[in-house]
Amino acid sequence: MNTPEDYKDIYRDESFRDTISTIDEKGKRVWIFPHKPKGPLYNARTWVSIICLLLLFGLPFVKINDNPLLLLNILERKFIIFGLIFWPQDFFLFGLTMLTFVVFIVLFTSVFGRLWCGWTCPQTIFLEMVFRKIEYLIEGDANKQKALAKAPWNTDKLIKKSSKHAIFFILSFLIANTFLAYIIGIDQLEKIATEPLDAHIGGFIAIIIFSGVFYGVFAHFREQVCLVVCPYGRLQGVLLDKNSIVVGYDYVRGEPRKKIRKDEERRAGDCIDCHQCVNVCPTGIDIRNGTQLECVNCTACIDVCNNIMDKVGLKKGLIRYASEDGIAKGKPLKFTPRIAGYTALLSILLIGLSFGIAFRSDTETTILRTPGMLYQKQPDGSISNLYNFKIVNKTTKSFPITFKLKSNTGVITMIGHSEIEASKESITEGEFFIKLEADLIENRKTKLKIGVYSENQLIETVNTNFMGPVFKSNKKAFE
Repeated sequence: MNTPEDYKDIYRDESFRDTISTIDEKGKRVWIFPHKPKGPLYNARTWVSIICLLLLFGLPFVKINDNPLLLLNILERKFIIFGLIFWPQDFFLFGLTMLTFVVFIVLFTSVFGRLWCGWTCPQTIFLEMVFRKIEYLIEGDANKQKALAKAPWNTDKLIKKSSKHAIFFILSFLIANTFLAYIIGIDQLEKIATEPLDAHIGGFIAIIIFSGVFYGVFAHFREQVCLVVCPYGRLQGVLLDKNSIVVGYDYVRGEPRKKIRKDEERRAGDCIDCHQCVNVCPTGIDIRNGTQLECVNCTACIDVCNNIMDKVGLKKGLIRYASEDGIAKGKPLKFTPRIAGYTALLSILLIGLSFGIAFRSDTETTILRTPGMLYQKQPDGSISNLYNFKIVNKTTKSFPITFKLKSNTGVITMIGHSEIEASKESITEGEFFIKLEADLIENRKTKLKIGVYSENQLIETVNTNFMGPVFKSNKKAFE
């Protein structure tokens, strides 16, 4: 039985980590022509991708109370998640959500590695399950693609290349429209598509720009997004440990590598050095070198290796989901203290986030004294202050609002309209006077509690200050 120590020299030379597989020594792009993968894991990923694509393209059409299920309108600072409307005033919930998401990524990656990248990342789904499938359909497998790329321009090449890129741009245009639907909403997107161009020139330009970006990514930049742009791969160095589950090569069983020969007694490892795991890799790496930032855990190498092992009569699983300790020492996955700590922290954040969303108020009212205005003495001897109020209605319904003093005896007099209606999904502003009896004012600054009511039901209590003379200690103040 081979041991890790027997083949530690194989992994001592890690010069391959100094460069990435898609850029040569001169800094030029090395175009990847991966062979078309096939196998049980690839089929499973295909079904997962179909579900993800249906959700991605279908969610903008789903509405709750005439609001989209999911809207991330950065321009108007309006966010709707699962039908709940979040305003800038709810930023602490947004921050808590982002913090929870980061902790989840850390915990998930520390246990399962880049499972997200290989199975549900939009970049992987679109590139591997949509654009490459179309490329295989039009241009054929890797060898035919290479031959076509080297062939001189003729009618056949022109038709294949132009039809492929035309389809790529149409798909990019569709993705751009879907992406924009999550920002401005499907109704606004429909207006851009159906109304005259000059009425929505900004939206049309945005669609064209996004279409060009997506076309450039999926038709040309491709795997470079994962290798150069996305920071997730580089985070593996600090998030993964020896117990993390990754797509790994069992070097204990596989080394030393040797080509298989018919009727020859095999005295080497199970790896027959067929190079198929490299041929199907969409980022062009050799998984046998160990965990690398370029590996997106797409499992294509697992399928092809299992297929080869089956053909040569060797045990499957030479490349598989495993941890480093699982391969080196045959250890199962451990629930380490680090995983326990991340799990506890994530649980606390989820509980806090749930409470924050559950007890989030439907309105948020601000009442402040009008800047630059002093208190006034009224003819009846009372003291008045002028206030500005702002009501943020976070719901999808309009409702009437009234104000009542809760902490002091006094009168609230509205300016303009006697009745206030908080319009749905908007901010309602106005002014009112608060009058207090002069002999009830004991301090220059009096704290007030104002109840915000809707149909005689208290929905919120707001604190503010009332400025006035210290009338009890200085009765001659206004004489």
